[in-house]
Amino acid sequence: MAGAIGAHRKLKTVETIAAQSPPQSPPQSAPPSHNNIKSTKPFFKNPKTPFAIRLFFADAIFVFLVICSTSYTKIDWDAYMSQVSGFLKGERDYRNLEGDTGPLVYPAGFLYVYSAIQFYTEGLVYKAQVLFVILYIINLAIILFIYVKTDVVPRWALCLLSLSKRVHSIFVLRLFNDGVAITVLHAALLLLMYQRWNLGLIVFSVAVSIKADMLLYAPPLLLLLLKAMNISGVLLALAGAALVQILLGLPFLVSYPVAYISRAFNLGRVFVHFWSVNFKFIPEPVFISKGFAIFLLAAHLTLLASFAHYRWFKHEGGLLKFLHSRYVSLRLRSGLLFSPSSKKFGKKSSSSSKVLTKEYIVTTMFVGNFIGIICARSLHYQFYSWYFFSLPHMLWITNYPTFLRLILFVGVEYCWNIYPSNNFSSALLLFLHLIILWGVWSAPPQNPYAEDKSSSEKEK
Repeated sequence: MAGAIGAHRKLKTVETIAAQSPPQSPPQSAPPSHNNIKSTKPFFKNPKTPFAIRLFFADAIFVFLVICSTSYTKIDWDAYMSQVSGFLKGERDYRNLEGDTGPLVYPAGFLYVYSAIQFYTEGLVYKAQVLFVILYIINLAIILFIYVKTDVVPRWALCLLSLSKRVHSIFVLRLFNDGVAITVLHAALLLLMYQRWNLGLIVFSVAVSIKADMLLYAPPLLLLLLKAMNISGVLLALAGAALVQILLGLPFLVSYPVAYISRAFNLGRVFVHFWSVNFKFIPEPVFISKGFAIFLLAAHLTLLASFAHYRWFKHEGGLLKFLHSRYVSLRLRSGLLFSPSSKKFGKKSSSSSKVLTKEYIVTTMFVGNFIGIICARSLHYQFYSWYFFSLPHMLWITNYPTFLRLILFVGVEYCWNIYPSNNFSSALLLFLHLIILWGVWSAPPQNPYAEDKSSSEKEK
């Protein structure tokens, strides 16, 4: 009995030392990025801000000219309005909500957003285009603010964010819900940059409710939560995001839950080979096969795990070591919860928490989503909006020369403007994606943590 008590005390002592030991300092060869220092400047005192504001107004004028001079392209708008009309008439079975392009495959948030659009526009396209111009301008303002605050790309390279013919078309000529979803996603990213994790998760969940494919951002977001919050905070944030999905989907969950979940969150859909922009060079029998889907899923998970272990958690010694330290900390916390020293331990654990840098948060989210883009079985033309706005950021964190960065950017844009896609354009797009990913992988690791002001003041 006494031996067992002694062993228990010994285990508790080892866990206490492990949990209370300070985090390892970053290697001397990888000092904090100078970008972290730049990003602390107030927005309106940043030398890039005047240029970003001029770019914002120039692009805003341009998109208004686009809808005045270019006719609307009829693709999904009529289908959206048909699906919304069925919902407004009282239909709650997702199997019966269809349009001329097929059944409804988006979560409930899509129906609420496009119901509001239908109410305002009365189903008229030109009124909807004005709304989507405003949406594009809002998204541009958010993304420019993110780029100015992270301070990764040079001032002139901000122009790249306004140079995509395809993205302008996706927003204001085709009125896809992808534009709505990515704008809400960027708003969530802005909140995450300022450590508003709970509210950011709620807004992120709203983006997912408009288009479930925004879940490509979920794996890197979960890893950021684990690094920025304790376990109870992570669970609370995830619960808030889940509650949003339940509340938005409640009319369908209480009536036809299986139909709703299977249709709205069917991430395993097999798309038509003809419309694939990224894997058109794959023979159609292979493209639609289950083996190809499993291969891409395995590649997706392997790339995420590799980036998490060797890149995103390199500061902590790798993903496995980080997760083990969290497990030890959680076990210690539960053991000391009712002990006399619980208050003292709580103060120590909270004071040792770190604030993630804006650059690190944005990079992790962008790269994590980009990995999902590379491994997606089929990319349709509107899907370009999912990652276009992240391209300059990812290109400028690589060690590539500026000339190569521009070639990669122009090459990706070229592939997305080939219609219909062909064997060459789809193979070239995959090749360019892999070059960009390799550049991100081989770049110097970013310091994830902002400087501790309290500790720096003590040193002074």
